[in-house]
Amino acid sequence: MAGDVVLQSKGICKSFSGTQALDDVSFDVKAGTLHALLGANGSGKSTFVKILAGVEQADTGEFIIGSHTIDPSKMKPAIARSAGLHFVHQDPGVFAHLSVAENLAIGRGYPRGVGGRINWKELRKRSIADLEKAGLAISPDVALGEFNASTRTLVAIARALQDIEGGEGNILVLDEPTSALPVKEVAALMAALRVFTDRGVAVLMITHHLQEIIGNADHVTVLRDGKLVADVPGEGLTHDRLVHYIVGRSLDEALPQKPEALSSVPMLKVDNLCVGPLNDISFSVLPGEVVGIAGLLGSGRSTLLRTLFGERQPLSGDIRLDDQKLHLRNPRKAMSTGIGLIPEDRAGEAAFSMLNVEQNLLAASIPEFWHNFHMSRRRENREAKRLVEEFGVKTKSEVASLSSLSGGNQQKVMIGRWLRRQPRLLLLDEPTQGVDVGARADIYAIIRKAVEHGASVLLVVSDFEELAKASDRVLVLREGRLVGEVRFPNLDPKHLTDLAYAG
Repeated sequence: MAGDVVLQSKGICKSFSGTQALDDVSFDVKAGTLHALLGANGSGKSTFVKILAGVEQADTGEFIIGSHTIDPSKMKPAIARSAGLHFVHQDPGVFAHLSVAENLAIGRGYPRGVGGRINWKELRKRSIADLEKAGLAISPDVALGEFNASTRTLVAIARALQDIEGGEGNILVLDEPTSALPVKEVAALMAALRVFTDRGVAVLMITHHLQEIIGNADHVTVLRDGKLVADVPGEGLTHDRLVHYIVGRSLDEALPQKPEALSSVPMLKVDNLCVGPLNDISFSVLPGEVVGIAGLLGSGRSTLLRTLFGERQPLSGDIRLDDQKLHLRNPRKAMSTGIGLIPEDRAGEAAFSMLNVEQNLLAASIPEFWHNFHMSRRRENREAKRLVEEFGVKTKSEVASLSSLSGGNQQKVMIGRWLRRQPRLLLLDEPTQGVDVGARADIYAIIRKAVEHGASVLLVVSDFEELAKASDRVLVLREGRLVGEVRFPNLDPKHLTDLAYAG
């Protein structure tokens, strides 16, 4: 029945080579609830989920799932499945070129007819039933790639739960299901998850995005350094309280203090800029200043940054850096004038996931290491070691694959790539997207250090609370127009939200 305990974790311990990854982790998950499992990178939550899935084995402890007691030191994927555990990982393992029905059949198999041939009629009928159970009103015949990211994630969830009857006694474990979703699709996914909890399914959700937990989670469990530090009802939780649980200090304490601007003479001056959705935009940025850009999706935030990086060509207007008029015909020209950009889509537009940490760190500085028609590998390696230490990148080695790093450490590599060039202007588009609170604080500390040395920053962040705390002042865009400039003491999330929506 809804509200009954369906999963008990009792005294789970796990160590790796003498390092305690989990230390006496105990908590309960109830049927029909959305239960959030939170923690910074290295807190132990991923290890816990791997043990629950049977991918890793615990040293000590026990799981009680329903009426069955399971020794987690002997946990296997088959045992997890038979106990009613269903997993959807950060990469949901769906295939855009296949139909919805074909994606649902992966793992379960295709129904067969005469001569062992696929019974497409039966597959379609079965798929319609699975989609209805998941509350998805979509055709099973359409290629999955035709749908948005949240729908693709829901199809993966429907596939994971397709064999269950009813819902009670089943546990759906979601590992970062919203990490790749645009903000507007997150709310749709969170609402859809209620379809499952209303049927009695227990949803255990791992996420870095705290805003989606507030008001949605029925219960929250927080791990820090392998220990359970909070196991509390979701009702009434605030963003600051969650941050305090996760990092052991408030967001104000986690983010570095804002220094005074280094000069009253603008370093960047933009006058009457018109490009894409932007219409007659004028503003300036002082040396050593972090200027936030607030606005809703489509307001022109990313267009502004890409124009300043030479990716977009303005229809009219002037851009001046250190009082020199710029003609930014392409990104190479922008780079030569001391401008760097970290785009929103780190994986698609910034990171070279198949290359190692060293190659990613030095990707914007290759000519410096080219000598006598070959690369100086020794100098590259020495410099990469220095940068890994300077920017606090947690990696086994500077030659480890970038893809082996956490999202926060990958982002430190991207930032380190540009800060090594000592840019005059650093353009940051959602620099903390998909990273945990601890890494977020590290990233802002790195940015502040660069600002103290004279760099200026234009910062786009969708979380207005984070934007207000990280910026010296904030410009607000609405439908391509600059509708406000907010400074302390009015620099608060509510005021930014009011301006972004109402102008």
